[in-house]
Amino acid sequence: MNLSRREFSSVLTAAAVAGFSFTSETSAQEAKRLYDVPKRGNVHLLHMTDCHAQLLPIYFREPNINIGVAGMTGRVPHLVGEHLLKYASLAAGSAGAHAHTYLDFERNAQQYGKVGGFAHMATLVKQLKASRSGALLLDGGDTWQGSATSLWTNAQDMVEAAKLLGVDVMTAHWEFTYGEKRMLEIIEKDFAKTSTFKGIDFIAQNVKTKDFDDPVFKPYVMKEMNGVTFAIIGQAFPYTPIANPGWQVPNWTFGIQDQELQKQVNEARAKGAQAVVLLSHNGMDVDLKLATRVTGIDAILGGHTHDGVPVPTMVKNAGGQTLVTNAGSNGKFLGVLDLDVRDKKVVAVHYKLLPIFANFLPADKEMDALIEKLRRPYLARLTEPLAVTDGLLYRRSNFNGTFDQLILNALMDVRGAEIAFSPGFRWGTSLLSGQTITREHVMDQTAITYPWTTLTDMTGETIKNVLEDVADNLFNPDPYYQQGGDMVRTGGLQYTMDPSAKLGSRISDMRLGGKPINADKAYKVAGWAPVQEVSKNAGPPVWDVVETWLKDKKMIPAIKPNMPLLKGVDGNIGYVAF
Repeated sequence: MNLSRREFSSVLTAAAVAGFSFTSETSAQEAKRLYDVPKRGNVHLLHMTDCHAQLLPIYFREPNINIGVAGMTGRVPHLVGEHLLKYASLAAGSAGAHAHTYLDFERNAQQYGKVGGFAHMATLVKQLKASRSGALLLDGGDTWQGSATSLWTNAQDMVEAAKLLGVDVMTAHWEFTYGEKRMLEIIEKDFAKTSTFKGIDFIAQNVKTKDFDDPVFKPYVMKEMNGVTFAIIGQAFPYTPIANPGWQVPNWTFGIQDQELQKQVNEARAKGAQAVVLLSHNGMDVDLKLATRVTGIDAILGGHTHDGVPVPTMVKNAGGQTLVTNAGSNGKFLGVLDLDVRDKKVVAVHYKLLPIFANFLPADKEMDALIEKLRRPYLARLTEPLAVTDGLLYRRSNFNGTFDQLILNALMDVRGAEIAFSPGFRWGTSLLSGQTITREHVMDQTAITYPWTTLTDMTGETIKNVLEDVADNLFNPDPYYQQGGDMVRTGGLQYTMDPSAKLGSRISDMRLGGKPINADKAYKVAGWAPVQEVSKNAGPPVWDVVETWLKDKKMIPAIKPNMPLLKGVDGNIGYVAF
């Protein structure tokens, strides 16, 4: 069922009259205001990214710490809380403020409800496609990973959901962790055009074969809409074999490859493209730099760093200017890009990032039925209760989150370690105080294809080197050397960090139990998600460790994350104290 803009507005009104989940008349009016987006221009692109396999509505707390360094200090996307509200002219306490910030999170979550969910997004996608002739839905990747069912079905549940949602073009990152064979199987089989399915174009200009440097995937696709020919170029995550296991993609190379990208832009223009859009999984800081170096791109629809950016950035370059934005994560947002193309060039760009509130958007019945069917075989396993949390559990922050700390505590207690490391993953849903922690919630934080735990003797010197290396990935002043995650989380270990310092000098005053770490002494360190191929000595999957710990505790008191003492961030408005 496709809805016109007027029909969609009527659906929202009728839903309000019928009492559909709205907390007040004000919220019903706010819903109509949020989703009534007038059509502009003649090329229309919808953009989702980093949903991390979340088919159902969820809670998701945005970061309270997101530090930008060097030229990114105090700039989008490194604005949080009140600073982001001021920048984007969002009213405190509004639906937009709740979607984009951590402020009063639990109170606002109770008021506005859960976010995301493919059935609710499907309703909005159908409305926008119906009101915009020829509109395409672009998927920026990190779609097949992040949930129990995506892992247990080898990504098939997300493939089916994306097909029904109406995805037209896609690029990737975590998809590669299913391995080369599975990637190609899905693209060649499930994404292929048939008599009953329009097909999905998978594009990635920066993935090549190791032996002959041949392209593995189509670098771009040419499309025509309302008499306008345009190109969409794909940019997969450039550091996949480093940030994730290289053994999962042994025959492929990655990289930013901005010179090659310029060739692809020029080629598309020579073939008649009047507009060029980059579907990117670089991360926003990387895209902002790339936009200064590559000309001829009208817009970069970005992902990877999970930044929900309410106001895009216009970047000037030698060829004109490029709109750069990022559409958040976990199915919370849908970007709407309208290009006005006249006389074979883009004369105006219009962009709106729409939050997906499950209480504001009726669920699409067809998608709802598919999700129920996909989840039915696993429902008992998913919903098994493990414990109850007495405090808010979340992941997202530059340095630690309460759910991360829960994982660290479990690793230290169950594995018998003095110190624990947990990766700085930015995906993972949130739980409100008083909620029951189920197996599904644990898998939302841990569902990866290399989940093994490790127990290693590390010297103090090695521990410092690990922290320094990860800190450089996050805070290198050159965005091209950043890998887009957050800082490794630490349990038991305290330290001081100066994000603006040079490589090798960011970490100091490391302590364990108040005593200085000895560079030559060995400490027992637990961890998980090793990027090296698993050895015979690998420990149990991390979800087993966390489940064991939760079942033993039963009630989880409010958790305070173990945070480093920060230096050198005064004046950086991207930093707000915990």
